[in-house]
Amino acid sequence: MQEVQVLEATRTAPNSRGRTRSNPITVERIRVAAYVRVSTDDDDQLGSFESQKLYYEEKINENPEWVHAGIFADEAITGTQTDKRTGFQEMINRCLNGEIDLILTKSISRFARNTLDTLQYSRMLRDKNIGIIFEKENISTLDMQGEMLLTIMSSLAQQEVESLSKNVTMGLKMKMKRGELIGFNGCLGYDYHPEDKSLTINEDEAETVRMIYDLYLQGYGTTTIARRLTELGRKNKKGEVSWHTHGVMGIIKNEKYKGDVLLGKTFTTDPISKRRLANMGEQDQFYIRDHHEPIVSREVWDEAERIRLKRSENKVMESSGNRERYTRQYAFSSMCECSYCGHKLTRRTRHSSSIYEKPVWQCMNATKNGIKNCPYCKAIDEAILEGAFLEAFGLLAGNFDDVLDIVMTSVEEALNNAEDVRKKQQLDKDISSLESKKSRMTDMYIDGTISKEVYDQKVIEFNRKLHTLFERRHFLEESINKKKDVGKRMSALRETLSSEQVLDEFDRVVFESIIEKVLVGGFDEEGNPDPYKLTFVLKGNQSGTIPNAKEHYKAMQKELKKGNKVS
Repeated sequence: MQEVQVLEATRTAPNSRGRTRSNPITVERIRVAAYVRVSTDDDDQLGSFESQKLYYEEKINENPEWVHAGIFADEAITGTQTDKRTGFQEMINRCLNGEIDLILTKSISRFARNTLDTLQYSRMLRDKNIGIIFEKENISTLDMQGEMLLTIMSSLAQQEVESLSKNVTMGLKMKMKRGELIGFNGCLGYDYHPEDKSLTINEDEAETVRMIYDLYLQGYGTTTIARRLTELGRKNKKGEVSWHTHGVMGIIKNEKYKGDVLLGKTFTTDPISKRRLANMGEQDQFYIRDHHEPIVSREVWDEAERIRLKRSENKVMESSGNRERYTRQYAFSSMCECSYCGHKLTRRTRHSSSIYEKPVWQCMNATKNGIKNCPYCKAIDEAILEGAFLEAFGLLAGNFDDVLDIVMTSVEEALNNAEDVRKKQQLDKDISSLESKKSRMTDMYIDGTISKEVYDQKVIEFNRKLHTLFERRHFLEESINKKKDVGKRMSALRETLSSEQVLDEFDRVVFESIIEKVLVGGFDEEGNPDPYKLTFVLKGNQSGTIPNAKEHYKAMQKELKKGNKVS
């Protein structure tokens, strides 16, 4: 048997591999760095922060075999995520560049409170013969049993974070239940006082808020309002003249402007990723009415909210390529078309804050993009449109059989159309299916088939889909109920038309039953633009034109004031 000669080890990790010595007798010193961190910025923690840095500076300098390679620190930074810790990342980069041989840190919880990060970085550094010493746990990652102990201890550290997070969440909920503002630093129009967590009105900013609500109630969109605020040099909460659609909509949706507070609008999914999501029913919310002085009245805010929800209906419903089905707030909504550019007319309110309030309809192209894009159009009073329809309806008095046939056929077709009912039935099936899947997902989580992370993600996805489906079903139910109401009025309408009675006042049911659309504007016989020319297109492709409806309306009003009957 061959003799085996034992060559005894003469060097120790971590400073032996890949290093050259100019003199084999000289022992090369180990380059040692330290990492310290505190997670809050209170005085006690900051005192501990400075103490840790001083402790490691003295410890490294006192050891003759060590050379100081730097103190890396992160102040008031959470340990659950390493990507936000600049000091930590700089230390790792220095290690990878071969500038550090050993890292000292107080404990695993100071290094990282995420088991995956702890193991990932310790293994990566160990592969380069760079060790980490956790003093509190007395663990060195270069020891044989180090990783096993590190896995156990880091798991406990992560569990501590999760337990602490639950306690903090419970404490925050208790504060919100008592009506305390949590995580709020103020908004445009209000000054926030952290000492007593109260809100007071900032009158300079509040003027801008009131302007936004006034413009929105007049019919302006958020894009137009943002552009108007920028043109006027109005400043946002940051003191900048910079306005965007989402910023304006955020103010319109904010319940604080009517004096209320909704707490718990968002929630954190887990303490490791710290991902925040909009609360769509996954967590409790707390609503406080009359919490502080309002900037706009409750009536104004509620009206703005009603308009916002109405405008968003078409985004919730399935698109059929025709937006008009879901934006019929007023009789003339989506019915009036500009003859000059082809855009729809939008409703706006003039003098909304006075007794002279007057609704008008104007080309959407002009209101959104400027009058230069449709120079011939003019705002036309809603009363003029109603009066013109009554006059056009009167012109059909000698042809009531045809009118009656058109009205009854179109309404009966609408009432007999079972498309909405079919869609609602399908939505009921989809909702039931999703709820069943959500229930099965819960069973899988309880049985341990799926992890909590996968469960939380799927539940959020299911809740969002269910929210959308419930909204769609709500609007379909409204549409079905409206058709039933129209059906009840058909007998009275038939009697009115059969007796050849001229309508005394505008009737939306009659208007929608026989009118396909209204063309607003046109040109007279000499080719001059006539912005008040109205053409009513009937559903039977017939049409009736009222030239210069504004003058006709004025003449009608004069006759009525004289007590004369207008035919």
